[in-house]
Amino acid sequence: MSILMYPLATEKAINAIDRENVITYVVAMSATAKQVKEEFEKTFNVKVKKVNVEIDPKNNKKAYIKLGKEFKASDIALKLKLL
Repeated sequence: MSILMYPLATEKAINAIDRENVITYVVAMSATAKQVKEEFEKTFNVKVKKVNVEIDPKNNKKAYIKLGKEFKASDIALKLKLL
């Protein structure tokens, strides 16, 4: 099973792309921040600066993936057809 399930396209998630260089993903419940970072870097060939994870009230695990300065979250969002 893949760690990265699908990207979120909520208004808050879209705003975070431009403002904070962050992509928001729903991930497997068993995934750790380290696993999310490794999988995202491998999948999209980028450098991840930081990953924060949370479990929302609907029992989904979300990962907030902040990219390094040399990479643009908007480029990833275009590939994922979020923008």
